[in-house]
Amino acid sequence: MTLRVGVIGTGMIGRDHIRRMTTVLAGVTVTAVTDVDVETAKKVAEGLPGAVLHATGEDLIADPAVDATVVCSWGPTHEQYVLASIAAGKPVFCEKPLATTQDACLRIVEAEVAAGRRLVQVGYMRRYDAAYRALKRVVDSGRIGTPLMMHCAHRNADVPSFYEKESAITDTAVHEIDMVRWMFGEEIIAARVLIPRKSRNGGPLQDPLLLILEMAGGALVDVEISVNIRYGYDIRGEVVGEDGTAALGELSPVLVRGAGQAATPVPVDWRERFLLAYDVEIQEWIDSIAGGGVPLGPSAWDGYAAAVVSDSGVEALRGGSRVPVTLAPRPALYDAAVGVPR
Repeated sequence: MTLRVGVIGTGMIGRDHIRRMTTVLAGVTVTAVTDVDVETAKKVAEGLPGAVLHATGEDLIADPAVDATVVCSWGPTHEQYVLASIAAGKPVFCEKPLATTQDACLRIVEAEVAAGRRLVQVGYMRRYDAAYRALKRVVDSGRIGTPLMMHCAHRNADVPSFYEKESAITDTAVHEIDMVRWMFGEEIIAARVLIPRKSRNGGPLQDPLLLILEMAGGALVDVEISVNIRYGYDIRGEVVGEDGTAALGELSPVLVRGAGQAATPVPVDWRERFLLAYDVEIQEWIDSIAGGGVPLGPSAWDGYAAAVVSDSGVEALRGGSRVPVTLAPRPALYDAAVGVPR
């Protein structure tokens, strides 16, 4: 069968997912769109034969020609559209964040539990990246022994003017927060933030930062967050085990030698670095829910856990102390999820 998808939000990421579903992926068609920017949404709809332009996200969700929804709208609207999708019994892929507060995320978890089946997947695409999947296979195999530490770097060439101090945790490091829960198969129990010398490129921001995460099993994870490093978009990760280490490999397909140097290109931004991961993410979501199945990727619980850890990280950034992470009891609905074992 062909999955009929409605897209809420036709900004940059929404249009990119529409491009993906109409020109790259299989088993899917976009049948409806909506956005608060009506003119943009109208232009997008005009480029999709047979697609309906809806006035609101709720109208799109209620459309009988929509089997599932993709939510790419402004973060504060995510809760209402995800809850409406759950109420309609329709699977929903929600770009991160699941919601902008941990209480809102928990309301989504509770609504899904009340519905009795998983319907929500959150857009944490690191889990679909070939390099991260290869790294996890090594960790899970036991080849390097029990993991003791993980060193991560999340470096942006620059960030927009509206980027705030807390964004380093809530918008940037949140990807590592979800990734390490998945990588180690356990929850994060505490967060700390260390503040080094400030970069001259950071403007009013405190940049860089070092986020320290304590895993439930005792491993420590450090995340270097540098968001004005100028040279490119650079994502790194190395797991240190009892018997060896495993790290993400170099991802450039070309090595250039000349003028006495050997160089590999650095991605310009996240779209270049994770382009294929987004393709795999959406294709696997489509395949998992086709024919009435449930989404198998990052769950509403994963979205909630990421929000709680992010809040602890922000508190640590503001106060400079170790901040515990306190999660609500995890419902049995999420026991079989791909995220963290119970």
